[in-house]
Amino acid sequence: MSYTGKFRVWRGDAEGGDLQDYEVEVNEGEVVLDVIHRLQATQTPDLAVRWNCKAGKCGSCSAEINGMPKLMCMCRMNTFEEGETVTVTPMRTFPVIRDLVTDVSFNYQKAREIPAFTPPADLKPGEYRMQQVDVERSQEFRKCIECFLCQDTCHVIRDHEENKESFSGPRFLMRIAELDMHPLDAADRQHEAQDQHGLGFCNITKCCTEVCPEHIKITDNALIPMKERVADRKYDPIVWLGNKIRRRGA
Repeated sequence: MSYTGKFRVWRGDAEGGDLQDYEVEVNEGEVVLDVIHRLQATQTPDLAVRWNCKAGKCGSCSAEINGMPKLMCMCRMNTFEEGETVTVTPMRTFPVIRDLVTDVSFNYQKAREIPAFTPPADLKPGEYRMQQVDVERSQEFRKCIECFLCQDTCHVIRDHEENKESFSGPRFLMRIAELDMHPLDAADRQHEAQDQHGLGFCNITKCCTEVCPEHIKITDNALIPMKERVADRKYDPIVWLGNKIRRRGA
C-alpha cells in the first residue's frame, strides 16, 4: 500500500533559505527518514541530512517535524493523514550548516566543561565499592543517545541565544546530577551546577522530558532533585549554620 505524500522541507544554509514543497511516494510501514532518503534518491540529490543507524540509537537524525523536535527514524508515517503536509525543518536552537544539518558543537563544548568522575583521593582503581541501589539510580540517565532534542526544545537556549554561554542545557545538567548521585564522586557538583552551568535558569517546564526518545524523566528524576539539593545547601538555615561553624573551625 502506497500513496503520494506531501512534504515541505527546509532548504538553505547559514546565509538563509526557505521551505520547499515536494510530492514523494510513501509506502506502508515507513518512517520520515525513509521518505527523506527517497526524496534524495529521486528528486533532490543535494539535500543534506545527517543520519547513521536508522534504529533510534545514534541520535543523528534529529530534526523538527511539524514543529516538534523528533528523530526522523522514529517518526512513523502512519501517524499522519494521507493528505496532510509533513513539514521537516532543522533543529532551531543550533546554527544551520545546510538543509536539515545543524552545527551541534555547542553540546560537545558543554560536555568538555564538566569534570569527569572524581573518586576519593584515598581509593585506588579496583577498590571502588557501592550498593546496587546506587548503581541503579543513575542507570536511567545512561540511556541518553545524545540526540540533543532536549537541548533543542529547551526555551532557555532556544529563545535566548545569549544564555548559551552560561547555561549548559538539560542534557548536561542531567549528567551533573548523575555524577552528584554517585556515592564515590568527590567533586562539588552542586556548586558546579548552579554557578557554572546555570541550573537556576531551568524553570522545570518538562519540555525536555516530553521530546526524549528514550523516555528519560529528565525533569523529575534529574533536574528537580538537583535543584532541591542545591536549594537545601544554599538556603536551609541549619545547613548554612553548620557550614559557617565548620569554616570558623578551619
